[in-house]
Amino acid sequence: MIRRSVLPALLLAAVVASLLIGQVPMSLAMLWQGLVTGEGPGALILDTIRGPRVVTAIGAGAVLGLSGVIFQTLFRNPLAAPDVMGFTSGAGLAIVGAIAFGLTVPMPLVAAAGGLAAAVLVAALAWRRGHRTPPLTLILVGLGVGFFTSALSTFLMTLLPYSEAAEAQRWLTGSLAARDWTHVAQVWGIGAVLVAAALAQAGRLEVLELGHDLAAGLGIRVERARWALSATGVLLAAAGVAVAGPVPFVALMSGPLGVRITGATGVAARMLSGAGAGALVLLLADLAARAALPGIQLPAGVMTGILGAPYLLWRLSREMERGKL
Repeated sequence: MIRRSVLPALLLAAVVASLLIGQVPMSLAMLWQGLVTGEGPGALILDTIRGPRVVTAIGAGAVLGLSGVIFQTLFRNPLAAPDVMGFTSGAGLAIVGAIAFGLTVPMPLVAAAGGLAAAVLVAALAWRRGHRTPPLTLILVGLGVGFFTSALSTFLMTLLPYSEAAEAQRWLTGSLAARDWTHVAQVWGIGAVLVAAALAQAGRLEVLELGHDLAAGLGIRVERARWALSATGVLLAAAGVAVAGPVPFVALMSGPLGVRITGATGVAARMLSGAGAGALVLLLADLAARAALPGIQLPAGVMTGILGAPYLLWRLSREMERGKL
């Protein structure tokens, strides 16, 4: 019980630190006054500068973390995550394309379409008639699709004016700068629906984790369940990308980190712990990006990349030692 309270405590501490630390420092007294009375400089910072940024980071990190748990459990492979398999970069490509061609479609719809298109492309390229596609094949094909969509995003940025291209590049790295309450409503509204959908499928995911044949023997329509869970995972990732950009490695790291902190065992518990860990990772990454260099705000994705790249290499080495690569 005590172990399960560690993650909420860490998340609360990260929220307080993120609200207090910035180019304009804020004391606990200012924070309390702003929260209680809604007046003073603390209220201004909370309402327009750091409040929306912090709440957006929590929502985006949570949906990315939950998406990672779904794919890692579904494919029974710790490398299976939407950022590794190219789904988040597909969503990012769709948004950059919408900006480049002046489309006025809502960004969540654009991100969802891009993420789903990338997932379908990965499945189509990995499919072999009469053979069940191994998870590792899907992951490797997804890596290739991710590189391809990232290259297309870079190409599309050459079509933009310099100022817009610079902002697009910052966003593609993964950034929470200049977020407002519209972004909060967007990621929390869409995220609440998708989280509920994911938890409703937790029972089927737990059976699928036992293996294809056993799940089919227990009455699960395996392919339908896999597609439904995959679509939910992609849409969760797209919801995060729509407000924070394709932040790298958050989805990959959050599931194992959540289990390590909380000791969660069941699928539903692992989903919730992964969502909490995703929120914590993105919140701390954004705080570090803001505080690392005085006067300069780095994109949050820079920090998640610094943390995530060594983790990915370590995870690859572990899988090679186990003979799974």
